[in-house]
This record gives sequence, C-alpha cells and structure tokens, in this order.
Amino acid sequence: MDVETFRALLTEEGQAALAAVRDRDPASWRATLTGLRWDHSAELVSAAVEQDRLRREAVAKFGEHAHRMYFTRDGLERASHLDVGAYKLDRLLHEIGVVFVDALPLGIGAEASVLGWSHVLAGADADPLNIAITAENSGVLGAMDNLALYHQDVMTYHPQGEAVFVDLMRRGAPAVGVGVGVGVGVGVGVEAYAPSLPWALAVVREMGAGAVRLSPELAHQLLPDDSGADEAEWISWNGDVHEAVLWFGLDGDRHPAAPVRRATLLPGGASLTSRGLPEPAVRPAGRYLYEPDGAVVRAGLLAELAEDVGGGLLDGGAPLITSDEPRTTAFATAYEITGVEPFDAGRSASGATEEAPVFLTRDAGDPARSARLRVRRTG
Repeated sequence: MDVETFRALLTEEGQAALAAVRDRDPASWRATLTGLRWDHSAELVSAAVEQDRLRREAVAKFGEHAHRMYFTRDGLERASHLDVGAYKLDRLLHEIGVVFVDALPLGIGAEASVLGWSHVLAGADADPLNIAITAENSGVLGAMDNLALYHQDVMTYHPQGEAVFVDLMRRGAPAVGVGVGVGVGVGVGVEAYAPSLPWALAVVREMGAGAVRLSPELAHQLLPDDSGADEAEWISWNGDVHEAVLWFGLDGDRHPAAPVRRATLLPGGASLTSRGLPEPAVRPAGRYLYEPDGAVVRAGLLAELAEDVGGGLLDGGAPLITSDEPRTTAFATAYEITGVEPFDAGRSASGATEEAPVFLTRDAGDPARSARLRVRRTG
C-alpha cells in the first residue's frame, strides 16, 4: 500500500469500503467483494481487505483499538504489544524522569503514541506512509495532541527533547554468535539493523537518556560491552519474547562497565537481573525440570535461574534447568520428571502433548546416546 492509497482509505468512500468488509457475512463474502469491486477501484478494495485482515490479527496486540487503527504487514509484525509499550512508558517516567522525548523512526506509530500518553513527543520517519499512519493511530490511541511529526531521514534529524527512543528494524540475515557459554547460537548481529546500531547508540549516548529497541532474537553475547547502556532488557509477553531494549540514563547515573542484563515477563511484571554468576554446572536429570522463559534464555540468565531453583543445567545441550526439589519461580515452567526411556529418533514425538511434553537428555548409562524425559507440569 502506498501513501496515496492509504489517504483514499480515509475518505468517505474508503471508510465505506472498510465498513463493508468488516461487517461482512462470511456466507456472502464473495458477493460482498464483487459488489465492492463494482463500486470502487481495485486498489481501494484490495487495501480495505488487507486492512481488515491486519486489524483482525492486531487485536492480539491492541485489543479493540485495533479495529480503528491502520497497519502495514511489516509494521504490525514489528509493533510492540500495547502492554509492553505501557511497561516501557512506566520505566521512562519513573526511572529516567523526562517529559520531552524524540521517537525515531515511527513505523505504524504505536510506540510513539504510547509514549505520547504522558510525554511531549517529536517523531521522525523517512517514509511518508509511516508518517500518515502514525498521525491516524495517534488519534485512535489518544496521543494526537502531544505528538509532532517530521517527514525526514532519521539519520539527519536533530533530536529536540530530553531523551531519545530509537526503534531499530531488523534487516538482512541473522548473525551467528561465536562466544563461549550457555545460549550461544543464532542471533541478530549489529549488522542486521537499519539504521545501524552504532548510529543509534551514538545518538542516545549524546543525549544521555533514552532507549534503543532491538530484535527479540538478539543474543546477549552479541551485545557490545562498550555500548554505554545501563541495562539490556529482554521483554516477553505471555511467554513470547517481544523485544530487547537497551536503556540509558536509568536512575540518573549508573554507567556500568557492561549493561546489567534483565529478563522481564509480562503481564505479571516479574524481573530477573544478572548477578555476575559463573555458568551453571551441567548435571544429569534430577526429579524436577524447569523450562525457562525465552527472555531468560536470551538475556543469558540461566545461572541466576539455576541458583534460584537449586539446580544445574540439564546434560544434553538444551537450555533447561534440573533440580532435586520443587521450587516456585515465575521465570520457568516447572515439571516433575515421571520417566526416563531410551531415545528413538523414529518416535521422538510419540505420546508428547502440550500438557505432557517430552524432553531430551543424555543417557546416564551411555553418555554418547540420548534419553527421553517424560514429565508432568507441577503447580
């Protein structure tokens, strides 16, 4: 969808097309579509149908607001859940304490609109479609009066406020982590962002306060130690890791040698932070198994989780913690191990269900082979 087609959606004709596809009777959808194509241009009908599809998907992130918002496919996929945005707004208010923020770039404007609930906001984006969509979505989300928009390349934009919020978009292929330790694997590297991560870090460091939003797939090993960030936080919502955020200017003047790592689980708000622990010991399966939330894994906090549940890393290579006693934790799904049996690749998934999954570990009698753990959830 280009900006001209989007503007056509905002006209009386476009709104009528949107209403027609939203209120459609599934049994008469073919007739509805045929009628729309008779009365409207193919481009407008296609845009209305796509908006309806995206709005239905967006309900999971934006609730009833979604039915009045506008989206692009890429913008919706990158947008934060509304609860995640509100959580970050709370940190900005209470731990950084500024009132005038710049947002770069805008995407569909969801992040900027949430920030605009309580801040004066200036936002810039080089894409006129993003500017137009943000203008509409800020009205839906109640931030229009606090938001000034600039159609400009963000790399030539000069921030006006007290803090900068940079939302980096993932581009290109993932990079592979090469460090040593738990959780090493495929992750998004610094070269995978546009604008670049070094540029974003320089902008926020110069301002002295703000945040850089990164891909949820970012592995903690790939973070530059000299980023200048106070904290690197991975945020999940209902078990799905939504994003990583580098925070600057928290509580005035932290400036650690390397960012404190944090995993935050929403909607509950539980947070686990790095404590400088060595890597957890690898051990055979005990009586209990803990499957960490993805934010804990991405943040490299398996050692902290293992200490909290009195366990170690399950022998087998997967990021799983095992212990001999039950512990309550918000940061992992806890299971009791009910059986261990030889691993047969031909029936590796047999009998596994969501309530009773199967995990792999080393065969205690033959460490060169794998064994299957049957488990049941506790609590």
